[in-house]
Amino acid sequence: MKKTTLFITAVSLALATSCSDKFLDVQPKAALLIDPLQNKAGVNALLIGAYSLLDGWATPEGAYRSYQVGADNWVYGSVASDDAYKGTIAGDQPPISLIEQANIQSDNIYFRGKWRGMYDGIARSNDVLQTMAVAKDMTDSEKQQVTAEARFLRGHYHFELKKMFNMVPYIDEKTYNPSDLESTKMPNTSDIWPSILADLKAAYDVLPAKQSQVGRPTKWAAAAELGKAYLFQKKYSDAKPFLEAIVASGQYRLMDRYHDNFKAVTNNNAESIFEVQYSVNDGASGGENGNIGSTLNYPYGGGGVTTCCGFFQPSQNLVNAFKTDANGLPLLDSFNATDITNDQGIESTAAFTPYTGNLDPRLDWTVGRRGIPYLDWGVHPGKAYVRDQSYGGPYSPKKHVMYRSDVGTNTFAGNPRLNANNYRLIRYDHILLWLAEVEVEVGDLEKARTYVNQVRRRAANPDGFVKNSDGTAAATYVIKEYSAAWTDKATARKAVQFEERLEFGMEGHRRFDLVRWDLADQTLNAYYSTESIKRSYLKGVKFIKGQHEYFPIPIQEIFNSKKGGAATLTQNPGYN
Repeated sequence: MKKTTLFITAVSLALATSCSDKFLDVQPKAALLIDPLQNKAGVNALLIGAYSLLDGWATPEGAYRSYQVGADNWVYGSVASDDAYKGTIAGDQPPISLIEQANIQSDNIYFRGKWRGMYDGIARSNDVLQTMAVAKDMTDSEKQQVTAEARFLRGHYHFELKKMFNMVPYIDEKTYNPSDLESTKMPNTSDIWPSILADLKAAYDVLPAKQSQVGRPTKWAAAAELGKAYLFQKKYSDAKPFLEAIVASGQYRLMDRYHDNFKAVTNNNAESIFEVQYSVNDGASGGENGNIGSTLNYPYGGGGVTTCCGFFQPSQNLVNAFKTDANGLPLLDSFNATDITNDQGIESTAAFTPYTGNLDPRLDWTVGRRGIPYLDWGVHPGKAYVRDQSYGGPYSPKKHVMYRSDVGTNTFAGNPRLNANNYRLIRYDHILLWLAEVEVEVGDLEKARTYVNQVRRRAANPDGFVKNSDGTAAATYVIKEYSAAWTDKATARKAVQFEERLEFGMEGHRRFDLVRWDLADQTLNAYYSTESIKRSYLKGVKFIKGQHEYFPIPIQEIFNSKKGGAATLTQNPGYN
């Protein structure tokens, strides 16, 4: 759902009606006066407010900044993995540099920003449920629908916290007392997976297969979140029926062209199961309903897309992963042995020949690189688009970037970096590849291969290749399906996991996937070792098994959790 003036108006009304000449009638501090909201319109206004936290942006910039809590988790899922560098220059946003370099400390403001953003979303979801309970003009059916949507959101926000921090408190409407500022000071000693699953299952049981408004979750969005939650627990047999039900619904399909998942004009398409909705030029101050979480992540200078800010640059390791062999298959074990040709250190005015070897076409919808068309902005000029090649490498991000044809319509008038290109949180390609994971672990390897081949078949569609101005393919794109049967789990597992990296590169999932696959330590330590030759700031960096799988509980939140002089929150292992 878009953030709308409805929520602001409703809250303003609540505050305005609290003023009277009875100035001695003091209300409890920090408790929202919700009497005017105790009706159908007010509940819906509060629900919209709960939706608005999906992109993490809700409070003044001084409290926490949008890119600390962006829906795409670009810092925590991509920069903290082998997919991306922080980019820009060394001195810009040093808290991100610390995360990239595995110098992970509990006082990093980014962790607190994410924590606060998600718990704000949980608080708003609970506000909806508490207020709805006393609303006088809602039918039982309407209350069931609102409850399902609010519990979906609450489950999602807790899920985000769980995969970031692991041991976190679960807060529901029964725990939260607006009149008691200490009611949410709960210990984090219990595993909250059962509570997350309960919220998502309650949503699944009630939500409709289709919604009249895009942005509201459907039954299948809840099924997808349930399946994903089970995968994170390695409960493959539990995940399977929910994921298969999505396929059996017939409601979704892969778009013919891969890049239609990354364009504002194709938001909410047939592949989309749940999207974080963005909008611009809608009356919101400062373009705040655009994809503000990615506002730093654009090419820098060069007279092209923007003049700011040069963050979130794809890694050489990610680029190398898109090489294919003569049979059009990925190089699962040897992809990083040699680098795809890049223009590191070469001026944009100097001659340069892009890589001529075989490539998966998804590379050039994921990464901006010299000599290849950059959406409809013209050919990527290389160094002129990069703030500091020697620090952040030669590549640019691409998936969230607006097209030239979007400017003025799908971009905010005051800042084109704020655009209306939704973040596709869950797509049908996720479902197919998650089912492939399930089949590898508890099912049929041949079925797993079939699911992966559906995704590869779409990627191989020539109509979806990046093309030069004369209509020819911009690179040597060679991609084919797996034709030989997979005969052992280890090979099949590696192929499926590799496919997920290719399909979802630069989308904020990678580190979380590596952790749930138990591959984070070996994969990231190998990455740090090889990448440190190119990026000296990664020299000596190490992923510590048993510690770095999760980020630390923000130290300020531990201080704030004190009740009776003792902290109710416990720090994660290995952190202070």
